Amino acid sequence: MDQQGVQFGKVAVLMGGRSGEREVSLMSGQGVLAALRARGVDAHAFDPAERPMDDLQREGFARCFIALHGRFGEDGTVQGALELLGIPYTGSGVMASSMAIDKVMTKRVWHAEGLPAPRHVLLRRGEFTAEEVDAIPGKLGLPLIVKPAREGSSLGVTKVKSADQIQSAVAAAIALDTDVLCEQFIAGDEVTCPVLGEGAGATALPVIHIVAPDGEYDYQNKYFTDVTEYRVPCDLPAGEEAAVQALVVDAYRVLGCRGWGRVDVMIDGATRQPYLLEVNTSPGMTSHSLVPMAAKAAGTSYEDLCLELLANATLDYGPAPGGAQ
Repeated sequence: MDQQGVQFGKVAVLMGGRSGEREVSLMSGQGVLAALRARGVDAHAFDPAERPMDDLQREGFARCFIALHGRFGEDGTVQGALELLGIPYTGSGVMASSMAIDKVMTKRVWHAEGLPAPRHVLLRRGEFTAEEVDAIPGKLGLPLIVKPAREGSSLGVTKVKSADQIQSAVAAAIALDTDVLCEQFIAGDEVTCPVLGEGAGATALPVIHIVAPDGEYDYQNKYFTDVTEYRVPCDLPAGEEAAVQALVVDAYRVLGCRGWGRVDVMIDGATRQPYLLEVNTSPGMTSHSLVPMAAKAAGTSYEDLCLELLANATLDYGPAPGGAQ
């Protein structure tokens, strides 16, 4: 074990969990676990769906690398448990995590700060009528996007191309969440940009231009096929890439994110105006994942990225003296 690994103490890689993204989380976690062990870190797999969180304290874990995605991992709940246990963790804190998982709350913050995001209509389970759903295409235009407010990995997302599809799209999304986001569709270039760091020190990695078959960057094409093209360095004009990077850093900072994140953006094909879609505060770390891809384009290996993220593990109220208490 090298000195770099020793300084972190015993590390838990949190993976699996109880969300709809469990399968992806297990892939992310295994990648992180292997990378940390390769660099001499005393790292161990830990699945919160199978073990109580206070085992972390009982077993003397000094830090946690959160490789959980979606609910019960990326939404502030696990972060809150680790705050109570006094164990520093990677990524954003409780408030930023809980806001960022909620796409509607995220939009409200961005709009309040004057940042561009698509127009939307919010539907709450049990509080809307069929007639209100039928009226949405007239408000947002067609096509439009329907998705659960608090899911990731494109779960429950439908691109509604005709008005007769809106009811079934809302039904599919409401089955996964109490809140459904109906969103203006921005036709153009789909890009994503990771951000590392915190506050004034936050910096953007290279922008990735995502070119999916027929524009369908869905769960299958994200993780289980090789037909999606990822252009990094991206093929945007230099000035446009810099503008997207500046925008995503602003979007990340106003939510109070830290450690790392990835911001998804659509660029209007006609006006070239970028629109913010969402921020992922615990991005994927699989073989198909985008943060490692952007880091590699910037000259940082997967292993070095994992070490950097682990080195920045912290707590909302500062690390407990001497590690976990």
